[in-house]
Order: sequence, then C-alpha cells, then structure tokens
Amino acid sequence: MRKIIASTYATLDGFQDNPHLWSMSYSDAEAQSYALNLALSGDAILLGRVTYEGMAQAWPAMAGNPYADHVNSIAKYVVSSTLEKADEWNNSTIIHGDDLVTEVGRLKRQPGKNILIWGCGRLTDTLMEHGLLDEYRIWIYPVIKGEGQRLFREGVAATLELTDSTIFSPGVVLLTYRPANVIGAM
Repeated sequence: MRKIIASTYATLDGFQDNPHLWSMSYSDAEAQSYALNLALSGDAILLGRVTYEGMAQAWPAMAGNPYADHVNSIAKYVVSSTLEKADEWNNSTIIHGDDLVTEVGRLKRQPGKNILIWGCGRLTDTLMEHGLLDEYRIWIYPVIKGEGQRLFREGVAATLELTDSTIFSPGVVLLTYRPANVIGAM
C-alpha cells in the first residue's frame, strides 16, 4: 500500500505560512538533495484548494531542473467542495470534499509510489483522523515568526511517534513522525 507523507516547513514557534519569506536563506545542497529524493519517492501530490491555487500559479512555469520537472509531471489531486475545474496545472484532478476519505483510501490501495502533501491543515487533519496519513515530515527552521498560521489547528490532538531526524548545516531540523494515536476531536 502506498504511503501518504505530509511535508511542511515550520518556524521554531510553530507557524507555517509564507515559507518563501523565511525559509529560502536556509537552503543548502544537502537539504535540496533530500527534498528531491522525497519528491522522487512520490508519483502523486494531494493538495487542498488553497494550496493548489497558489501552486498552480507558479509551478507550471518552472522547468529545467529535476525537481520541478518531476513535480509538474506527476498526478495532482485537489480536495475541494467548491472548485469547478483544475486545469491550470497539468495532470490535476478534483476530489470533492464529501468523497475525501473514500477517494484517498482508494488512491492508497492503488499500485504506485508515495502520495505527497505539502503543508498541514484541514486535509492532513482529516486524513490523520481517519488513519490515512502515514507520516509528517516537519522541517523546523531557526526562525521565530511570532504570528501566522499555526502548524496544527486548534482542536487537533494526537500522539506522534518520532521515527527519524535529520539536521542540515544551516540549522534546519527535519523531524519525521508517524501518527500513533488520534486522541482528540477534530
């Protein structure tokens, strides 16, 4: 069975919005290699509507490097109850919000590589609640932002098991967790 892996950047104080404003100066060759290998381990991306709309504006114009070429070529599944079409980014399909658990369960059972998610939010919360999310890969940056979109929404409660950690030279720590037990209502 395929794994669903949520990979997200977060500040030390637990915020995840606008990573392009605070994460780029911490990128190095080792972190880029890790990110490329993670991307290549997947053949699909699962996105919420807001993330899809932002990514669909930028990614189709990116090309000429292995990371962008791979991301642009793989299947994209957009979870939305309001989006009518997803034709801004090639290989995009809409999963309607009311079918999320059934459709993602079906995708997991299909042959293939990992299914990746960028970011954390309602989508990852719902998948964790239903036992469909296999891993969080949380890139912690040595930045204190003070405000913004929290990594986990209020009301999310679970026990996680640390399965791996990697430290990159610019001070970024990548923590890999497996949901062990959902302990609260979402």
